[in-house]
Amino acid sequence: VIDHPKYQESKRIAIFLSMPDEVQTEEIIKDIFKQGKECFIPRYKPQSNHMDMLKLSSAEDISSLALTSWNILQPSDDDSAREEALAGGGLDLIFMPGLGFDKKGNRLGRGKGYYDTYLERCMKHPRGKPYTIALAFREQICESVPVTENDVPIDEVLYEDC
Repeated sequence: VIDHPKYQESKRIAIFLSMPDEVQTEEIIKDIFKQGKECFIPRYKPQSNHMDMLKLSSAEDISSLALTSWNILQPSDDDSAREEALAGGGLDLIFMPGLGFDKKGNRLGRGKGYYDTYLERCMKHPRGKPYTIALAFREQICESVPVTENDVPIDEVLYEDC
């Protein structure tokens, strides 16, 4: 991941804080800060499909985050001090989670549409849609995954031996 040309050229990167069954992102987050890039993480709004990408100040900043009912660390709802990526300079790159992927760029998420809705908002930002890379295990690569007209294809799926 850290040798990927899109990662190398990106300055503003959004990445998910991994759950136990996902590709672990902690080392990537540490590298984002080591390279002097800006790091943004999701804040999901429950009972909706709205998500913001909020800026982390350091890798250690993660330990200050609140644990949600989904067992995900994220900035609290009343945390208004953090920059939201689209309120500022937008994003260059988004690393995306998912349950399944196909080689045509289709992604099966957890069913709420958070990332698809966020990417639609990115397309309205002056900077446009950031490059999207899904981080996957080889076992998550499928012949095809079901999609709807609201699903936004991802640019690339990275997995072991791809």
